[in-house]
Amino acid sequence: MSDIKKVVLAYSGGLDTSVIVKWLQDEYQCEVVTFTADLGQGEEVEPARAKAEAMGVKEIYIEDLREEFAANYVYPMFRANTIYEGEYLLGTSIARPLIARRLVEIAQETGADAISHGATGKGNDQVRFELGAYALAPGIEVIAPWRDWDLTSRESLLAYAEKHGIAVEMKRGKKSPYSMDANLLHISYEGGPLEDPWTEAEEDMWRWSVSPEKSPNDPTYVELTFEKGDIVAIDGKPTSPATVMEYLNKIGGENGVGRLDIVENRYVGMKARGCYETPAGTIMLRAHRAIESITLDREAAHLKDELMPRYASLIYNGYWWSPEREALQALIDNTQKYVSGDVRVKLYKGNVTVVGRRSEQTLFDENIATFEDDAGAYNQKDAEGFIKLNALRLRIAAGKGRKL
Repeated sequence: MSDIKKVVLAYSGGLDTSVIVKWLQDEYQCEVVTFTADLGQGEEVEPARAKAEAMGVKEIYIEDLREEFAANYVYPMFRANTIYEGEYLLGTSIARPLIARRLVEIAQETGADAISHGATGKGNDQVRFELGAYALAPGIEVIAPWRDWDLTSRESLLAYAEKHGIAVEMKRGKKSPYSMDANLLHISYEGGPLEDPWTEAEEDMWRWSVSPEKSPNDPTYVELTFEKGDIVAIDGKPTSPATVMEYLNKIGGENGVGRLDIVENRYVGMKARGCYETPAGTIMLRAHRAIESITLDREAAHLKDELMPRYASLIYNGYWWSPEREALQALIDNTQKYVSGDVRVKLYKGNVTVVGRRSEQTLFDENIATFEDDAGAYNQKDAEGFIKLNALRLRIAAGKGRKL
């Protein structure tokens, strides 16, 4: 421990990381640098400065990373139509590589010996933070207090905070009902009543969306313009990536869009139940698939769909900064060269329905696809040979008496 003179801590200003500041100072007799990122969590991050200063922190980093998060992490992920285990839009997972990168960079800027985080020893985030850090700085030291200390409950953290004079806001009894994480892409809820997968989430738990039952009786229409797979305008108005997500979160939430209740498989081996609100992501995914449906070659689209589960697992498990993810990203980005155009969606009672798509790069040919007279654009007799050639192996096997 005596070798550690300075540590950069991913600091939220909440109970856990405030306790960690003091714990690091006492256990390692070291200087602590705090790093607080604004990723669009919807809460002020500046108050973290006063809390850190009160504990004697001299170097405090508070950064607005919303546009970088949206443009360089969320958008590339959505080019792949990424979903983990068929449902989860990876809201927490995709934020960790950016935080890990800045932790390492700040450690290098300040001459720190180590980085630290507040992720528990049971979850995925410890893996994501540390795999990212080691990929970017192989010699970095990582301190994970939840794996080392004997503070194993909220009650023990509160007692530690009281003993050391650490200010804790919003004390609500001895137990917080949910563990939450929020950024531009989502807000998640775990723990408390949700630990029983049979128990329905309470309505007052949800923060970003109204229930579909209470959403407006009239639908909301929105037109999204894509350029090379990314949304660049809403209703014809050029819009930055972060602003796109903020707007879609707002109108999606107003229409009850984006709620999810799942049990997922964590990388560390256990199953965990989580509830998520991802209004913007739900709309973005549906719209992106719609623009791809008319602009992307069939086999390129199918290849993307085959690779997507692997790509999703890489992000979920913390391998954003890996050569295999970068290789897949290069392939995915290459497929997006002609994925440009407009998609019109209807938001209604929790649903996102695509009602229109158009593009100058469209591969949809109405003259060929029509059920009316195609004026010779497609020779239907060509299908006979096509079918017979594809049936050849089946006919040979059947002729040998092979049964399925």
